Amino acid sequence: MVKITFAGCGDAFGSGGRFNTCILVAAPDICFAIDFGASSLIALNALGISHNKIDVILLTHLHGDHCGGVSSLLLDAMLGARRETPLTIAGPKGTVAHLPKVQEALYPGSSAMTPKFDVEIIDMDVMKPHEIKGLKITTYPAIHTEATNPTSMRVEVAGKVIAYTGDSAWTQHMPELARGADLLISECYFFKKSVPFHMNYPDLIEHRDELQAKRIVLTHLGPEMLRHRYEIPEQCADDGLVIEL
Repeated sequence: MVKITFAGCGDAFGSGGRFNTCILVAAPDICFAIDFGASSLIALNALGISHNKIDVILLTHLHGDHCGGVSSLLLDAMLGARRETPLTIAGPKGTVAHLPKVQEALYPGSSAMTPKFDVEIIDMDVMKPHEIKGLKITTYPAIHTEATNPTSMRVEVAGKVIAYTGDSAWTQHMPELARGADLLISECYFFKKSVPFHMNYPDLIEHRDELQAKRIVLTHLGPEMLRHRYEIPEQCADDGLVIEL
């Protein structure tokens, strides 16, 4: 069984009182997070989930609501949670260079600290399969803020496939991303209009037949989408939602 917990499913601005993106996946031999936004430690603590159980963090892009919680996790792992097991963090091009800068910016002086556990940070090329701790990961180019090196992500674990659009406008790669996935997690930011750099409900309706996934859950809802979520047939994520595959 693979258990997916939406610890956080909100946008960058906490619309609806939701935490930043943090999707926790627990499989028989591994626990990993897809994105780890700035509020993710709070979200995990609210659910009573220890971040020490996370073996791998996969980042879709380098905006704070998707990667900004990594620094706090690392600091707590050293000072409070007393982590002993290795941690791997993999993200788009630039992740290796970016995360230490964020760490030092948020916690000046912390770069002098050396963890007692192994930390590996990996840059993942797009359109190329990667195997990390038994996970099979493929990332695809996304259309979002260019400086964040945005990607969509497909992960194979324990015989299941989880696909995630990340923050992105519709791309030619999304049918391949979704094809045969047990779960497609799709951004859905606006309800009535398409805005640049994001998937929105009009985009989803236009391309729905191209997304051949077994199940679709919408996430990253903005204020307008939250007001209309009960008018649509698709399932929308809430903080704390659990899905078992």
